[in-house]
Amino acid sequence: MVERHKMYINGEWVDSESGEIFERVNPANSDEIIGQFQKGNENDVKKAVDAAENAFEYWSETPPPKRGEILFKIGEMLKQQKEDLAKLMTWEMGKVLVEARGDVQEAIDMTYYMAAEGRRLFGHTTTSELKEKFAMTVRRPLGICGLITPWNFPIAIPAWKLMPALICGNTVVFKPSSDTPLCAIKLVEILEKAGIPKGVVNLVTGPGGSVGMSIVKNEKIRSVSFTGHRDTGATILKEAGIKKVSLELGGKNPIIIMDDADLELAVDGVIWGGFGTTGQRCTAASRVIIHENVKAKFEKMIVERIKKLRLGNGLDEKTDIGPLVNRAAQEKSRNYVEIGLKEGGKLLVGGHIPEMKGFFFEPTLFTDCFMDMRIAQEEIFGPVVAVISAKDLNEAIKLANSVEYGLSTSIYTNNVRNAFKAIEKLEAGLTYVNASTIGSEVHLPFGGVKHTGNTREGGILGIEEFSEVKTVYVDYSGKLQRAQIDIE
Repeated sequence: MVERHKMYINGEWVDSESGEIFERVNPANSDEIIGQFQKGNENDVKKAVDAAENAFEYWSETPPPKRGEILFKIGEMLKQQKEDLAKLMTWEMGKVLVEARGDVQEAIDMTYYMAAEGRRLFGHTTTSELKEKFAMTVRRPLGICGLITPWNFPIAIPAWKLMPALICGNTVVFKPSSDTPLCAIKLVEILEKAGIPKGVVNLVTGPGGSVGMSIVKNEKIRSVSFTGHRDTGATILKEAGIKKVSLELGGKNPIIIMDDADLELAVDGVIWGGFGTTGQRCTAASRVIIHENVKAKFEKMIVERIKKLRLGNGLDEKTDIGPLVNRAAQEKSRNYVEIGLKEGGKLLVGGHIPEMKGFFFEPTLFTDCFMDMRIAQEEIFGPVVAVISAKDLNEAIKLANSVEYGLSTSIYTNNVRNAFKAIEKLEAGLTYVNASTIGSEVHLPFGGVKHTGNTREGGILGIEEFSEVKTVYVDYSGKLQRAQIDIE
């Protein structure tokens, strides 16, 4: 029997007012139904917002160290359930088990980090221009935060948003992707068991067009944090009204390989960056910009490696690459291969849908690409990588910067000058030297420039995303003092 799951509003697991449900299938075996889920609507969002509003005073007045104690319990429970959550994630969205374990570990790391911030939540003290006057800043919660998360990191990304929002004293309305509602449900179950008070976290599953936009437009919600497609992010900015909007909208990330690079190491980085999570990461390395002197040698090396990659169910430890998340993603990858061929790209390996149950696609490598090609400009979000030739570092950096995104970048070189020039000139929120484009750690900021978005999550900047600063002046002179006027 297929299990029917509920939403979580005001501390209770409830059905949607709509009376409708949707199903999610196993991407590695499309004949298998994972579960049935509530198709939420605007009224469900209103109930969730009301619950979050009622809970805000109590939660925001709870001392931050006490909030941190609950987050620490959440971290402990995530740690205890890591393997079960990883297997569930692989079943629901397809990534191989070793990557799913890393996804859960990222959530554990973020939860512990933000739990500790409950003992800090630093403001600043500073001097005043007047005598007998004290000046400082303190952090205050924003209010109700709407969190809209994607499917590709269905435990980690919700944790990147939930934990800083909660430690800062906010209450939450959380809408996960309809491709991974079960991971979200299991995460919220952990929060509930760890002691999150009712109404502090509310989970509404359902479509982005109804549930997501109801969150965005609701005037009681003071902050919206969204990770997903650029076009959706642009719509959110138009519709959100006067509230804080944080957007992380993807990338078209390059790996630059110079002629002095360790090519074995570079091949490892391109395989991991281009085909890890089946290319379904905002930081995926979908472009390789390589010095013309080593292009032929590199391509021979990487094609041999790609041909050995094994497709299959991510729960099989022998599998290197799992399925894409759904049929639309599979068709999108195939369409981009056809576009690449029409544009004149040379297909070195892959490019086909294999005869397998599920939404699989062969790891694909194009060469002889140019930057005006769509496969070199547009985010494919599949296992399709384009190789582009460059004559020197200046041209490589120019090619790397010639897209509308600016999330993650990488350079492989043994020349320190090359490395530091790339760090200076690459237009991105992240630059890796002699490592792939993926691998962010929770205590450092994450985010990008240009059309990638307007936010930085992780580390202390995660606290800044989910809090506001209040400036406080204490005048103990016992007389009227006027700033900028009564200066001796």
